[in-house]
Amino acid sequence: MSARAQEANVWNHKPCAVVLTYDDAIDADLDNVLPALDSLGLKATFYLVGSSPVVANRMGEWRQAAHNGHELGNHSLYHPCDGSLPGRSFVQADDDLSKYTVNRAVREVRMNNVLLNAIDVQTKRTFAYPCGDLTIGSSYFYPGLRKDFVAARGVRSAMDSIGKVNLDNIDCYAMNGQTADQMIALVKEAMRTHTLLVFLFHGVGGGHNINVGLQEHSLLLHFLKDHEREIWIAPMVDVAEYVRTYQGRH
Repeated sequence: MSARAQEANVWNHKPCAVVLTYDDAIDADLDNVLPALDSLGLKATFYLVGSSPVVANRMGEWRQAAHNGHELGNHSLYHPCDGSLPGRSFVQADDDLSKYTVNRAVREVRMNNVLLNAIDVQTKRTFAYPCGDLTIGSSYFYPGLRKDFVAARGVRSAMDSIGKVNLDNIDCYAMNGQTADQMIALVKEAMRTHTLLVFLFHGVGGGHNINVGLQEHSLLLHFLKDHEREIWIAPMVDVAEYVRTYQGRH
């Protein structure tokens, strides 16, 4: 029984872990998301695209967010996506990952790290693959960046036990139009299965064509806050470091 109890509380002495991630550095992150998180004392990860005007125009607010304990993650300098894939007509020619070399992709991501370090003075952070794209042609580009990051977040929908988390491509659930009940059901499943649940948000209360409602998001946050004793809620960099340490011991 004690071994089972230990296994059940493997996430920093809690049954499961939830990471809230927000992509693309949009105004809604600063206008809607951060006030909601800070009002409840919850910490999250914001994956910033270095070239976003919202980074340039609101740098002081991003710096304050980092100072308040949120992670500023790396979502690349220009958000290149593979334009050769179906449904990718939105990809601009200059930002077509399929036309990149691996070296160019690595250099741009590293340059974004320099920018992020200038904002938050942090040396450890995580990466999120733009559009979830892992390869250029048949070549994976993240191996060249592995030493630059604690981990990387992908886009595949799954909840993983601590021993099964792939730190090169952490699974997550992308939200688009879900109700609070639907999102809370995912949290309850993570609690039941003692797994890691990562949420991926874009717009919250608007600002992006991929969006969840402000009230739905708020209800999710309040559920998480109400169950803090059973859920470890932390930025991706903290959870990933914890997972790495755990996997190194087992």
